Formats: sequence, structure tokens, C-alpha cells
Amino acid sequence: MFKGPLRKFLNALLLIVAVLALNFTLIHIAPGDPVEALVGEMGGATPEQIADLRTRFGLDQPLYVQLGTYLGRIAQGDFGHSLYYDQPVTALIAERIGPTILLVTTALFSAIVLGTVLGVFSAQRRRSVLSHLVTVISLAGFSAPVFWVGIMLILMLSVSVPLLPISGMSSPDSDGTGLFHILDVLHHLVLPALTLALIYLAFYSRLSRTSMLEVLGSDYIRTARAKGLPRRMVIYKHALRNAILPVVTFAGLQFGQVISGAVLVETVFAWPGLGTLAFESILRRDTPTLLGILFFSALMVVVMNLVTDFVYRRVDPRIKAR
Repeated sequence: MFKGPLRKFLNALLLIVAVLALNFTLIHIAPGDPVEALVGEMGGATPEQIADLRTRFGLDQPLYVQLGTYLGRIAQGDFGHSLYYDQPVTALIAERIGPTILLVTTALFSAIVLGTVLGVFSAQRRRSVLSHLVTVISLAGFSAPVFWVGIMLILMLSVSVPLLPISGMSSPDSDGTGLFHILDVLHHLVLPALTLALIYLAFYSRLSRTSMLEVLGSDYIRTARAKGLPRRMVIYKHALRNAILPVVTFAGLQFGQVISGAVLVETVFAWPGLGTLAFESILRRDTPTLLGILFFSALMVVVMNLVTDFVYRRVDPRIKAR
């Protein structure tokens, strides 16, 4: 009974270790020096101070020694200290994780629900104007760069028609508590969540439409119709439950990609989440912070894969745990 889950846990653990080692190696062999970037922010330093900083951060050691030290600290739950913010990386991530989860879950949930609805209606009326319109919008949304979509939405909904705020997570006059603050955050959330959702809305509408068309042509659907079952029952009880399986699969696999896309969205809208923190860490060569964010992203992908397996078995009882 425990063989399957234990194997999946060990595979996930090995994957995380491999991602940690690969990220650490790639970041450290990339051009640029975090000490020089830090010294530049400080306005300069003597050669002795620079050497002391290298010793303090362990950058004077060979790469394999640094990697071993880093993995040992990670095993103890220590993600290091930010070179720029002078705070523990865990504290920085804990501070920024809330806004990112709010943005990502809102965008992904909206894209899945609305995309599935559009795909199902489009599949039922494959030669209608709605079906062709969904196809055109899907192709346009999926091919458009996310930062360009964000800028266009700002021009349309914030500059030309000042309906939504351009940047930030709350207004300066917000006290951070109460119903007014919640409504203010939701007001600021509309543009970034809409920008991120439009890209994935296009994908899920096309995916659900294609899957629904395939299921509607199956033998058991024709049998259900021949038995005289109501159209609504055939579509939503028999067809949709099987057509939604690819949507569930890709939703779990794409969760990590949504976090990656949030980097651009948060940068465009100055949303104070992990994406903005990652962008600032790249510019400032804040290696410990960037590695911590990458570890969190990899962990979320692994966790979502496990959740997807569980949901998949709940949706389709034919699938057994292995």
C-alpha cells in the first residue's frame, strides 16, 4: 500500500536535489560577480573589504565545496542570507509568497473555469460564430507576449479609461486592515490577474474544446444519446467528466510555468510578490535569494504534480494508484 507513494516521494526528493544542484551550478558559472554588484550598491570598497566579503559569503572556495555547503544548509532548512536585503532568505520569501499565491491562483482558476466553459460551448456548436470567435481569441491570446498584454491593458483600462490602478497591491491611504483594504487589494488585483489569465485562458479553451470534440464522437456518447438521455446529462455528466481529464493534467503541470510568467506580470504592475523579488535579485546578483525562489518554484511544481495525480484518480476511478 505504501510502495507507490514512497516511490513517488523518493523520486520527488531526487528531483528537487537535482534542481538545486543544477540551479546552483548555472547561477555560479554565469557571468557576473555578486560581490562586485554589492560593492557597487555600497558605493565602493577597498580590496581588503572585497576579500573579506568573499570569505564571508564563501565565494573564495571551489565551486564543488560551495555546492556541498549549500546542499548541507538546505538539508537543515537554512536557505542562507540575502546579500542585498541583509535578511534571511526564508523571511523574504515568506513576506512575498502571499501576493504571488493570490495572483497565481486567481489567474489560473479563472483561466481554467472560463476556458473550460468556452471550450465546451464551442465544441457543442463547432460551426457557429462563437466557435470561430473562441478559436481566433485563443490563437491571439496564446501568441501574445505576457508583458505586451499587460501594457496594452494598462493603456486601455488605466490610461485611456481610468478604471483600474496601474501598479502596486494597495493604495497609499489603505490602513492594511478591514473590508476597505480587501476591496482595495481586489481592485489592484484585476489587471495583473487578467493579464496572466488571458494567456492561459486561450490555452485551456482550445484544450477543452479539442478534448470535448473527441469525447463527443465516442461510442458511449452515441449510446447514451440513443438511449434517450437528456442532452444536458449527456454533455455534463458523461462527456465533460472525461473531457476534463487533460485540463486537470495540464493545470498541475503548468502551475510552475504560471509562477514563471508571474515574474513578468509582477514586474510590469509592480506587484510585491516573488516575481518582483526574483527580478530584483537577478539585477543585483543576490544569489541566495534567487536560489531560494527557484527552490520554492521547483517545490511547488513537485507538490502540484502529486496533487494532480490525486485529483486525476478522483475524477477517473479507472486509474489506480501505482
